[in-house]
Amino acid sequence: MLSVGLTGGIGAGKSEVSRLFVEHGAVLIDADRIAREVVAPGTPGLAAVVDAFGPDVLAGDGSLDRPKLGSIVFADPDKLAVLNSIVHPLVGARSRELEESAAEDAVVVHDVPLLAENGLAPLYDLVIVVDAAPETQLDRLVRLRGMTEEDARARMAAQATREKRREIADVVIDNDVPLEELRQRVDQVWDDLVRRARSA
Repeated sequence: MLSVGLTGGIGAGKSEVSRLFVEHGAVLIDADRIAREVVAPGTPGLAAVVDAFGPDVLAGDGSLDRPKLGSIVFADPDKLAVLNSIVHPLVGARSRELEESAAEDAVVVHDVPLLAENGLAPLYDLVIVVDAAPETQLDRLVRLRGMTEEDARARMAAQATREKRREIADVVIDNDVPLEELRQRVDQVWDDLVRRARSA
């Protein structure tokens, strides 16, 4: 099995690269999806978040009001650190469970938005960074995700710098290109990952 850490700044296109890897047959472990699962209604994770941030972070149906919580933590690094200290251990434990259930020759891609920020590169056999220019990221966040420019800039600023992400990369996938070029680059990287998985 080959364990791959996949990361990139918000709006860089990491989700698209994940999707393309899955098309090739990768086992995807999506940290964002798991992060939502571990704070679902009735979970110890949600109870811990409410203890830390108060009941105002709950929506009317008892679920986590993610935009409300985001507006709190992305404007305050100390509060973001508190949230991360609650959620990250839960995500790590669930990710390990999923990886252990993968086939022996699988390419397991861990989609981890905060891989660089949390010093997680040593946990993987290989780290892939999806990279895009900050202007591209900002445009995607505002145009495609409907964020205000201020919110988009705050979220970008809360993450590792582009340079820090590139420093930990074994492979960089440039996503300032048309989709067809991105697909070709992912195809090349996939072929290399399969070779590595078979020889691991």
